[in-house]
Amino acid sequence: MPGAVEADLPPAPGRIRPSSMKILRDIISSITIDEPVHEVTRGIYWTAVVSRHCGLASTMIYDCRIEEGKEPAQRQYLQMSAAEVARGALSDDTTDSSVGLAAINSLIEVDTGKCVDLNAGEYLAKNGRGKNISVIGHFPFADDLRKAARNLWVIEKRMQPGDHPEEETAALLGQSDIVAISSTTLINHTLDNILGLCPAHSTKMLLGPTTPLTAVLFDHGIDVISGSVVTDHETALLHIRQGANFRELKRTGSIRLVTYMKDQGGNIFP
Repeated sequence: MPGAVEADLPPAPGRIRPSSMKILRDIISSITIDEPVHEVTRGIYWTAVVSRHCGLASTMIYDCRIEEGKEPAQRQYLQMSAAEVARGALSDDTTDSSVGLAAINSLIEVDTGKCVDLNAGEYLAKNGRGKNISVIGHFPFADDLRKAARNLWVIEKRMQPGDHPEEETAALLGQSDIVAISSTTLINHTLDNILGLCPAHSTKMLLGPTTPLTAVLFDHGIDVISGSVVTDHETALLHIRQGANFRELKRTGSIRLVTYMKDQGGNIFP
C-alpha cells in the first residue's frame, strides 16, 4: 500500500503534518462519565465501540500497517473501560486511534434537541451555492455539490479524478468560503493544523460518522458539525461485520444523520 512506503518518509512540502491534538485532548477531558466496554467491532470500513451508546469511527484500513519483523499488538479493549479506550485516540497507532474515537463517540451524550435531521451534503448544497468550497476527503456527494458551488476543490490523499493533492491544501483553503473537513482528521491528528489554514471568515464544518457530536468543537473554530447517531446498534453491528460501507449502513435504518450548528439561533438554510 502507498501508505506503508510513505510512513517512513518525512512529510513532503505542503503535506499536512500531525499536530498537537489540542482539540482531541479537550474532547477527551470534557467526558466526565465512564462505562465498561461491552463490544468492539472492526469492519472493513467502520469501527464500533459499544459502552454507554454505540459509537462509530472510520477503520482507516489503508493507513493500518505492521512493521516488518514486529509482532502485531495484542489489544485487550474489552478489559478496559470506555474512557481508557478513548485515550487511545491520542495514539500514533491508527488502530488504537480509530477505536479510541469510536469509544469517545460511545460516551458522548448527544443533545439531540439541538440537532437537526440533515446530512452534510444537503447542508453544503444549500449553503454553498455560488461559493468556493474546499472538502478535505472525497465524499459521495462531491459530484452533486460541484453543480451548486462556484468552485469545488476536493483534497484527497488517495485521489480520484478531479481531486487535488494535499500539497495544495494551504493554497485552496485560503480561497475558500466554506471548508468541510472529514472527521478522520481527528484519527490521523491533522485537524488542528488544517483549521489553522482556514480563512477567519470561512464557515468550517467537520463531517462524517467519526465526528464527535460535542460543543467542544465550537470552542476551536468549528461552525457546523455533521455526524451520525446509532439508533439500533445490533443492526448496525451486524452490517459492519459484513463489510457494509456507509451508504449500505444508512439503508439499514440503524443510524440517524444529524447536523449540529454553533449558532442555534441562525437559519440553516438562509
